[in-house]
Amino acid sequence: KLEFHGSKVSSDAGLLPYRELDDAVGLSEIAGDVLTDTRRGKNGRHGLVGQFRQSVFGRLGGYDDVNDADRLSLDPVMRWIVGGHAVTKQAASTSQMGRFETEVLATDANVGALADMNGAWIDKVHDRHPPKMIILDMDSSVSPTHGDQEGTAYNGHFGCTCYHPLFLFNQFGDLERCALRPGNVHSADDWEGVLKPVVVRYKGRKVRLYFRGDAAFASPEIYEYLEAEDFLYAIRLPKNQVLQENISHLLTRPVGRPPNHVLRFYASFSYQAGSWDRKRRVVAKVEWHPGELHPRVGFIVSNLSRPAERVVAFYNQRGKAEQYIKEGKNAIKWTRLSCRKFRDNEVRLQLHALAYNLGNFMRTLALPKEVEHWSLTTLREKLVKIGAKVVRHGRYVTFQLAEVAVPRSLFQKILGLIDDLRRRPVPA
Repeated sequence: KLEFHGSKVSSDAGLLPYRELDDAVGLSEIAGDVLTDTRRGKNGRHGLVGQFRQSVFGRLGGYDDVNDADRLSLDPVMRWIVGGHAVTKQAASTSQMGRFETEVLATDANVGALADMNGAWIDKVHDRHPPKMIILDMDSSVSPTHGDQEGTAYNGHFGCTCYHPLFLFNQFGDLERCALRPGNVHSADDWEGVLKPVVVRYKGRKVRLYFRGDAAFASPEIYEYLEAEDFLYAIRLPKNQVLQENISHLLTRPVGRPPNHVLRFYASFSYQAGSWDRKRRVVAKVEWHPGELHPRVGFIVSNLSRPAERVVAFYNQRGKAEQYIKEGKNAIKWTRLSCRKFRDNEVRLQLHALAYNLGNFMRTLALPKEVEHWSLTTLREKLVKIGAKVVRHGRYVTFQLAEVAVPRSLFQKILGLIDDLRRRPVPA
């Protein structure tokens, strides 16, 4: 016998700890302060903050667009997350959420506020756990497009029609800022619009600032800006004949029988390209791999003073940004930008980014030691997707959770770590 009681059971009870985290750090309340509600009239069923939560938490739960809003509007967990009238009635429908994302949030002011909100959320976290340094990793990615979407274009590097968004992460995996761009722009296009607002935010904090980027960001304008802002940086440099001449002594195959392991050699020298205003330090790494006739050579331009081998090790950590992008694609589905208008897809990318950051805050702030290695995908499958039965009493509601992947003891530890993030009143 099968029975379906959508308003009495939920498959997403694990979103409740995320709602507690939201409340403890004060994330969604920022939306109420910076977003403008363009709706007129007094008969609105759901407030702006409630619909904002439904957009972000829905994406966090794996519902990457508003098509599922009708079903989610009856889900008891989502109704509790939205709050207000939704607790006793229902959350916003598909049509209401569609208008919210394509009309209310699509104004110039609100798109700008959404782009700034990721940084405001990260500042809230840093107020509780101040970092000693910030390492920024910039990278671009691909979001495939379909049909006649505004801004779509063929990108030869990715081999498809797409958008070409730009992302900026810190070393904790938080997405500091992102921007949606047409598919045919250069990887470093509009780097100022993404990087400079983040730099301004950190000027008031006493932290050491670092920057890493691949060869797409090897331009004198970026070097000069980073140096003027007292950044330490390591950026991949495309190889050329002059650079290779500086390490010609390392490009000759070592004498003797080739070993069965990789041979690595490092070098450091000063170099000035024709478009540079000064000489800068370049670090080279040469690798001889077994069975390969020619070495693998890489160059990094940097103002770090550490030894060449440590500069390369520091730069190699930039690969984590690619892993963060992969998690955003797999766990949050931020490549699901299926609206026709470019502006609407800008809004969707920012909402996906906020959902990603909320998920990452859970990972970095509220996971006990035994599960701190969980990825966002694992968190969604094991924590978010917990079945629950809802029992209503006269004065309260009980969520009876299944105890399989996340047992009671682990759930209690997560809630305890979240509670530690709350601001405590100062004793008189």
